Formats: sequence, structure tokens, C-alpha cells
Amino acid sequence: MNKINLLLLLGVVATSWAQQQQTLEKGWKFTREDKPVFSQTNYNDAKWQRVTVPHDWAIYGPFDMENDIQRTAIKQDGQKAAIEHTGRTGGLPFVGVGWYRTQFNVPELTSDKQVFIQFDGAMSNPEVFVNGQKAGEWHNGYNTFFLDITPYVKANNNTLAVRLNNLTQMSRWYPGAGLYRNVHIITKNKTHIPIWGVQITTPKVREDLAEIVIKTEYVANNPKEKLEFRTEILDPQGQKVATMHSVLVSSTSFDNTVEQTTTIKSPQLWDIGKPFLYKAVTKLYEGDTVKDEVTTTFGVRSIELKPNDGLYLNGRKIKIQGVCMHHDLGPLGAAVNESAIRRQIQIMQDMGVNAIRTSHNMPAPEYVRVADEMGMLLAVESFDEWAIPKVENGYHLYFKDWAEKDLTNLVKHYRNNPSVLMWFIGNEVEEQSVESGSQVARYLQDIIKKYDTTRPVSNGMDRPHDVLKNNMAATMQLMGFNYRPFKYKEAYRKLPQQLILGSETASTVSSRGVYKFPVERKSMAKYPDMQSSSYDVEHCGWSNLPEDDWIHQEDLPYTIGEFIWTGFDYLGEPTPYYVEWPSHSSYFGAVDLAGLPKDRFYLYRSHWNKEAETLHILPHWNWEGREGEATPIFVYTNYPFAELFINGKSQGKRSKDLSVKLEEKEQEGNPSDLNRQKRYRLMWMDTKYEPGTVKVVAYDTNGKAVAEKEICTAGKPYALRLSTEYKTALTPNSKDLAFITVEAVDKDGNLCPTVNDLVQFSVKGAGFYKAAANGDATCTDPFHLPKMHLFNGKLVMMVQAGEKAGEITIEAKSKTLKGKISVEVKK
Repeated sequence: MNKINLLLLLGVVATSWAQQQQTLEKGWKFTREDKPVFSQTNYNDAKWQRVTVPHDWAIYGPFDMENDIQRTAIKQDGQKAAIEHTGRTGGLPFVGVGWYRTQFNVPELTSDKQVFIQFDGAMSNPEVFVNGQKAGEWHNGYNTFFLDITPYVKANNNTLAVRLNNLTQMSRWYPGAGLYRNVHIITKNKTHIPIWGVQITTPKVREDLAEIVIKTEYVANNPKEKLEFRTEILDPQGQKVATMHSVLVSSTSFDNTVEQTTTIKSPQLWDIGKPFLYKAVTKLYEGDTVKDEVTTTFGVRSIELKPNDGLYLNGRKIKIQGVCMHHDLGPLGAAVNESAIRRQIQIMQDMGVNAIRTSHNMPAPEYVRVADEMGMLLAVESFDEWAIPKVENGYHLYFKDWAEKDLTNLVKHYRNNPSVLMWFIGNEVEEQSVESGSQVARYLQDIIKKYDTTRPVSNGMDRPHDVLKNNMAATMQLMGFNYRPFKYKEAYRKLPQQLILGSETASTVSSRGVYKFPVERKSMAKYPDMQSSSYDVEHCGWSNLPEDDWIHQEDLPYTIGEFIWTGFDYLGEPTPYYVEWPSHSSYFGAVDLAGLPKDRFYLYRSHWNKEAETLHILPHWNWEGREGEATPIFVYTNYPFAELFINGKSQGKRSKDLSVKLEEKEQEGNPSDLNRQKRYRLMWMDTKYEPGTVKVVAYDTNGKAVAEKEICTAGKPYALRLSTEYKTALTPNSKDLAFITVEAVDKDGNLCPTVNDLVQFSVKGAGFYKAAANGDATCTDPFHLPKMHLFNGKLVMMVQAGEKAGEITIEAKSKTLKGKISVEVKK
């Protein structure tokens, strides 16, 4: 018997004790009262609120413009003088100190064990106390961090307390508040593999073979013992597909790192929408005893940037069809919920999105894992601010002492996740405009490259003139330009990378179901109702419309794609309504805060998801009082041309004008017309409103009618129609959510798009009401109470599964309408 087989045999009969992990979800108590002294004996938590973690204390409101008024000039938005921003951080009460407290046991604790506590994110400035003693602190509320709490723990009845302190003017959007991500207790032997101590790379990927390299760190407790590493590779069915040769090392080795290499024959590649995942099970032996066992999920895939050519994934050229996404989950706030994350990604995939930029923050572990499992690429971002302030109490307070720690954690945490396509070191930082800015960028890029050389590093830069002058753009491995596509050609001529990424694009603004007349392209348009037009012709002063970016991405061969601002609306930054309360959430999303698609969703879908049929008509057709007035009709479709009918009368055919090209000599700024839009959308600008039916017939390139769609003038509201999205059954004793769309409809089932009544909910049975939202940036209805106004005929409410299987019955009622639906909870 050879040595390898003998070792494998010994592994079957050897004593085994690997790490133990417990996630602390239930049994927490919370208070907003600041207790300067916190110990086992001098406090009383009898009146503290009982909560479950993840928990966002501020999402429950109330909304109030006084919660975080910021008087500042937003340079990124072109503001020259300071003005008062009322809803900039969402108008929610996140500022202040919060305390969390719970009890936990470590029954496996012995003298040869080491205990860690890991926080996946804590907003913000967490100070951690174990049994009355301070175990450590962190500052970045988005980062995952861990502390060694071995000196402070005992086997039973440990008291964990966490103090969190959110400062005023610490953020440019709603940051959330509290233990809004999970908390874990991890127990290991003192001889162990450190947290994030395994790195897996796939340096060679071919159709017939993939090379797998695993580097593993270790911590040794006994210098006299020899340590041994054994690793197996498993496919998604749990079948072993490769075994790595055992590695024997001395516990006094200089760098405490081992490397193992193997190959997988005919590998299944991780790809967009094809999330094939392997697992590497690494065991650390001391003699015959398993001291640690770590399972690492990874994917086999390759990334390559080819100058003047593009971005290649698994040897296939791709364009990034990306969105930027903030971390909040709308009515759930910042509290992590996997159901809500999966829903977001699923909606984006339907739009044709293949990549998400985690703007402008480090994502939750669940977000990255779900992206792995759903085949969604990620651009993982670190900082919105470096050493020069954007906001009074932002990350600049900690950058000098903490940036390396934060970046190290970020990269080591997610370097094995196949969904991670690239790293972003910053976004629109003030260092763009100082002479030494490129040196800071290089410093951060070097930190990332210390731990991962397999992915490109980028930076969201919105000042092309400055970053070309101070060499920040030249320093980056991949140039990321926020807006200003008219500078792409100049940047390409001057910079060595010969590739350009639209790291942030569009910033088109709209409100779902709101249409403004006359239909004209406008910048920073404001209206008395604090809404923006869903004709998709309005943008910000520094930005543009979707087609302004598409034409650059298609006509300039050195562009590799874009990340639009944004996929979903988010809490805070109500641009252009900086000072108009109660506007308190964004208008940028292709999908609103409730997760309901706006018209723009279908515009992107028609361009990005061409394999799926898109045939979308706007606006709605309920315009009492506009009879005979010009009411333009737009059609978003993946087909090349279409014919429009109003009450059976043809309004003519329109085709996408492919003769429209990018201008040879571009002017700074945006065009004032809709010429570029003619290449991508069909527009009938002179149609006049008359009640009835609007019908569109789409044709393929051969002139054959292949699809049609109608919208009708709705009659009087008749009922509330409730329907479930995506998931139709929930799992008991989980945080599983059902998302239920509520619509006011007439007797024929047509949406009534002008109904904005208050709807109240009753939830009975095997679950409970969780939250609701309607996508209206000016609505101050609390998300958590079982009532919400419709916004242009729609809203979304959520129910959560309870402890047991059964049925959840949901009833919805307004003053004149009602509806009902049931959701099953089953094991």
C-alpha cells in the first residue's frame, strides 16, 4: 500500500474534531439608550426590546426631515454652494447609539480551543464586550470582521454586548443601523486553519482539464508535531472528482502556508446563468487527529482583459450589462434577507443584467453567495471615501489606520467566490483632484494584489480631466469612468490600458406610472408632485439617458460594458429633489423601491435580453381631460419595427433607425434632442388621446407579424388583485418571504393606474405580515405597519413564514375594494 492510500485509510479511523459554528439570531435584546458602563452587574435590561438579528433599528421610522439634515454642497452633483438636504439619508432615525445584548454557550470549550466572534456587518463603529470586558472594535459598518475572544469566554452563560454608534452626516444615503447582518461564534482547535485562510485559484482552464491550486494558511500550537493537509474536490452532487496529494509540513515552517495542486478532467465551468459550483474539503491533521476541516465553495472559470479587444470570461468575449445596487432592501431596510436578495437578482436577470456593482459598499456574505448560486457577476466595491472628506463624519476619519485592514478582510473573504469579477477600490473620491491621488490609488491596488492577482482592480472616477492629469486613471488596472462618455475617446488616446469600463452610467430618473407633458428631454426637471416622468427622457445634470451610453458601448470597440445607476431604487439621495421634503428615496432605478419594474426596465430588457420577447407600451391609457391632446406613445421591444393602432386605427409603422451613429466630434454634455433614442426605441410623438384600446403589432426582420399587445382604458375600480411573485411556497421556521403584488383593477382585470387609496392588510395562519412598499419616493407610510397607500394602482406587501407548516391567508381592503390570497408554508 502506498503512502497516499495509507493516509486516506487512516483518515477514516482517525479522531476528528473540526471547527464548530453557531449563528446568533434569536434571543437578542436591544435598546437605544447609551450605557457608558456595561458589565455583568450594573445594568438592567428588563425593558429592552426583544429582537432577532439581522436587525435594522431605524427602518421602523418614523420618517422625519429632521433625522439627518445635511447642509453641504455635493460636488459630485455639481453643486457649488452648500444647501440643506432633507432626505439625503432617507429621513429615517439611524443616528445615535444602540446596544445589543445576548447570551451564548461554548459547550466544547477546553484549554486547547480558540473562540472567535464574527460580525458580517454592524452599522456602525461597533465595540464588542464579552462578559463585561472589551474584546475589540471596528469602524467600517459594511465590512465583515472577527475577533479572538478566547480570553473572555467560558463554557456557559456568556454575555455578549455590542455598542453601535451612528454619527450624523456619516453617509450620503441611508446606511441602516444596528446588527443588520449575521453574528457567528466560531470555535476551533488552537492548531487550525485561520478564518479565510484558504485560497483557491484556477490558473489553467481548458475544455478537457482545469488546474486547481489551493494555498492554505495554518496556525500551529504544538511545535513538536508534524502537520498534514489532505484535500478532496467534490462536485455539486457530492461526488469526489479529484484528490490532492497530502502535504506534510513542520509546525515551525517559516510562512505557515502550504500549496496543493490537482486537476479536474472535463470541468463544468461556472458562467453567467450557469452556476456550476465545486467544493474543496481541506482537513488539517496533527498525527492521526483532525484538528480542523474547512469546506470552500468555488467555481472553475477564467477572466481575461485583452487590450483593444475586450473582456473574456471562459474564453468567450462578453459585454458587461451591469447595474449598480445599494445594500438596502427597500422596506426591509439594511437587514439582510436571502429571499429579498434572490428576488432582486432574479428581477435583474430578467432585465438582462449579467453583473452587479456593490455600490458603494462591501456586500453581505449572503449577497455574494447567492450571486455564486444564481450565476450573477459582481464588481465588489470597498470605499466611497478615502482620506479627503465627502461628508463630515465619513470614512476619512478612519482611512489612514483602517483602510489596509478593511481591504484585507474584503479580499480574503471573497477571493474564492466565482461571481466576483473585479474589485473596486473607490467611488468618485476627492483624491481624483489632488496631485498625489494616483499614489493613494496605487497603495490600495497593491493591497488587493497582495491577496488576489486573478481579478482586475478598478475605481469609479467621475472627473476625467483631473484623473488624466494626475495619472490616477493610468494607475488603475482597469479604467472605470462614471458618466462623461463624451470623454471616452480622449481617455483611450491617452491611457495605456486600451479598455474603458462605464463604471457608472445613465442616472436617468423616473417615477413608476407618472408621465409628464409635453414629452421633452430634460435635465434636473422638477414638478410640484416631486415625481419624475416615466417617459424616460429625464436625467441629472451630470448624466444622460440609456441610449447615450449604449451608442458608445456599441460603436467604440474598446469599451467593455457599463453599470447603470441603478438597478433598484434605494433609500436616500432623492435627486433632483434635494430640499423638497418628503422626497426621501431615489428615482434612479429601473425598478422601484417596492421591486416593481418601471417602464425603463423594459427598455433595458429590450436591449439586453434580446432572446426573450419584450413588447411594452407606455404610457397607461387613462387620461380623462386630455381627449384630443397630443399624448405620445412609446414602445420598448426587441423587435426591429412595429405598427401602432388606437381603437383600430393605424398610427403608422416605426422602425429602429440604425442609421443613427455616434458623432465623430462629440461635444461635452448631452444632446438636447431624442435622436439617439430613435436607434433603440419606437416613438409616436403625435398620437392624440381618446379612451379605448391601444394595440401594437411587432414585426421581425422579414416583415412577418410575430407579436402583439394591447392596453385599455380602465373602468371604475372593482377589486384588489393579489398575486405572488416567483416563490409560491415558503419554508417554516425560516426568514422566507413571499412578495405579493397588490393592484387595483376594474371588472375586466385592467389595472386602474390612477388609484392611490390606502390599503389595510390582515394576515392569519402560518405566517405574519412583514412589510410593504409602493415605490413612491414621497410616501411616508411606515413600512412595517399592515397598511400602505397604492401608488398609481400598485404596491407590494410581504409575509414571512412562521414556525410551522400550514397556510397563510392574506386579506387586503381599502374603503371600497378588497382582495384575498393564500400562501402555503410547507417543509
